[in-house]
Amino acid sequence: MSKVNVYSLNGEVLRTEALPEVFSTAFRPDVIHRAVVAEESNKRQPYGPKPGAGIRHSVSTWGKGRGVARVQRLSSGAKGAESPNNVGGRRAHPPRVDKVWTMKVNQKEKTLAKCSALAATADEEKVRARGHRFNEGLTLPVVVEDRLEDVKSTSEVLDTLRSIGVSDDVIRAKDGIRIRAGRGKMRGRPYRMPRSLLIVVSAHDAAVVKGARNLPGVEVAFAEMLNSGNLAPGGLPGRLTVFTESALKKIGEW
Repeated sequence: MSKVNVYSLNGEVLRTEALPEVFSTAFRPDVIHRAVVAEESNKRQPYGPKPGAGIRHSVSTWGKGRGVARVQRLSSGAKGAESPNNVGGRRAHPPRVDKVWTMKVNQKEKTLAKCSALAATADEEKVRARGHRFNEGLTLPVVVEDRLEDVKSTSEVLDTLRSIGVSDDVIRAKDGIRIRAGRGKMRGRPYRMPRSLLIVVSAHDAAVVKGARNLPGVEVAFAEMLNSGNLAPGGLPGRLTVFTESALKKIGEW
């Protein structure tokens, strides 16, 4: 059974603890990817054009014999309208709101994906392969004393992460913010930001939830609500994860 160091808020090693048995789950990237894709698909919102878009015209076709295309034309003129190949016309094959995006995954597969993604957070090679940055010699997953849950301000959280040796990953996420390619720039999401570390706490009223949410790419999750989506964003396992002692004990009760 693997062992990890328990760090204080100053980065000192307080003691060594054994990891719960779940961290020895076999690595199954195929199951993780399937569970994450299903989770993201189930979050999709149906979309499509307004039913009457592009077809609110009084039109008729001239038929053949006039030497012009047989498209529908405005009744009060000669301008083509309403057909898919006309300016201002309807779309030929628009997305439909009744399309089903949801995907089903077996409950045992979901559990295996979560446990496998959790085990990947303890593998330094996989965490570095995902692009995360942290100090050499740091035991993974990073376990910190419970006082971390009481840290309130963003600056104090950043100081704590710097003392432990994982603040470089927050800087990586901040430097990686880019303008999004495509039409998302017009729809209220102009920027893309890399995922940074995940902080797992035991209590829903932990002060660090508000203290850490302003850091670029940093997320806070609760031990009983972990899933493969936040442990392996995009289906790529090996996220840099920071646990509090109490959160690690709750995971050991799974």
